[in-house]
Amino acid sequence: MAKHEKTFVDYDKPYETNLIGFRGVIYFGVGLFLLIVVTFGLMWFLQNIMEEQAIEAKDQKNPMAMNEQERLPPEPRLQAAPGFGVDSVPGRVNLELNAPQSEYRELHQQWEKIWKDGQTDPQTGTVISLPIEQAKENFLQENVKSDSSEKEQKMLKDSRSMFSSSSAGRVASDVRR
Repeated sequence: MAKHEKTFVDYDKPYETNLIGFRGVIYFGVGLFLLIVVTFGLMWFLQNIMEEQAIEAKDQKNPMAMNEQERLPPEPRLQAAPGFGVDSVPGRVNLELNAPQSEYRELHQQWEKIWKDGQTDPQTGTVISLPIEQAKENFLQENVKSDSSEKEQKMLKDSRSMFSSSSAGRVASDVRR
């Protein structure tokens, strides 16, 4: 071996020599410390800028903000009675300090009354709706007769014909009851 060549392995020593220099560790530590200080300084500067922008933005109105009409849920809304009351024939029923389900109870009571007694127009007095039993009786009293001509018989037969997926558009021989 030539004397000018530097060897890293010395077979005369019973231990392995340390090849890591102390100077490299110091440089790395100082560099890491400077990187942390610079990063901290930049983040502090960025935070101050963002806080200033937030203060300025408080005074401005957001262009994407919804108005009162846009904040409402889509139709149909669940509250059947607008406000805190229900309009009825005797007058408005105030439900302001009642339980939440009192609106439903009041409306259900009004619907039951219309279902049982029918409804008349308060201005003209004409009948708007009848109870079902009374409507059936009125229909039967009119003696309405069905027209059983050939045209109606054909329409009845066509309405009872069934189409199935296996018929490929042809009228099946099956007839509904």
